[in-house]
Amino acid sequence: MSKKIKIVILVFVILVAFSFARDLFIKSLIGTVTTAITGAPTSIGGFSMSVIRQSVKISDFKMYNPEGFPKDILVDIPKIGVTCNIAALFTGKIHLKELVLDIKEIGMVKNKEGELNVESLKVVSEKPKEKEKKKPAKELAMRIDTVTLGMGRVVSKDYSAQGQPVIKVYDVNLKKTYKNINSAQQLVALIISEPLKAAGIQGLKVYGVAMLAGVGALPVVAAFTLTGKDYAQETFNVTMDKAYDAGLQAIKMAGKLTQENRAGGEISAEVSGAGVNLKIRKVSEKSTQVTISARKLGLPQPAIAAGVMYRLNEQLK
Repeated sequence: MSKKIKIVILVFVILVAFSFARDLFIKSLIGTVTTAITGAPTSIGGFSMSVIRQSVKISDFKMYNPEGFPKDILVDIPKIGVTCNIAALFTGKIHLKELVLDIKEIGMVKNKEGELNVESLKVVSEKPKEKEKKKPAKELAMRIDTVTLGMGRVVSKDYSAQGQPVIKVYDVNLKKTYKNINSAQQLVALIISEPLKAAGIQGLKVYGVAMLAGVGALPVVAAFTLTGKDYAQETFNVTMDKAYDAGLQAIKMAGKLTQENRAGGEISAEVSGAGVNLKIRKVSEKSTQVTISARKLGLPQPAIAAGVMYRLNEQLK
């Protein structure tokens, strides 16, 4: 092997090693900064950055509940895409041209003391004076031109009542695009508050914080909603008997069983004041479709139906 080829190989190895070390460092830095701002543990599955394209890709971003709550996921974002202006860093600024967040799930938890996880985050619970004391002498300025926020679902778990927690699932299926984000606090408030607001969950302190951060004044340049169903339906790769048993267990955990018919594949119950009906249909020898509907005073209750489906999923894991 010639000396020139050896030098080329050595340079290539050094560049790969540098790129890996750089990505690992930035990945760790993002997790540390996010945890510092929110007070909630954060993990990132994958990180890659292209200097030539000035783009960043993050996968499996997960923020967990703060201290005092079950160790469940608070925010689950499978994909994050960023187009940035790297040159701005040399002027002491963070300038992102576009940020795309595909949120799979927001978990809202009320603990036994009646406290909410989203209201226990630092960005929500700290008073303005406390934030000023902790603020460093000079912050790195941030600007994001466009944020596209995809919102999947909100899972609400209430542990404040006796017995099993009350679980409701709100399928939001909403996408909005916002312009001119000017701080990390504003971005966090946007990510937390917008899915909850879209789910129709009212009376939360986080909305007030979002307004103070200027989220309510952000211009929305595009928005569309996918039509939600008034029932929950999934197909599982299990036998009909196994799906029926899981459905029966999920119903008993969620509420009060009123009627069951294994031969007909139907289960009826009362959950959170609503009448719930499970229909279990055989698709094949090892595939079963489950449809769950819920009604209260004649009105559909899709959040309750989806909550029972959530429990059923947990039983079949």
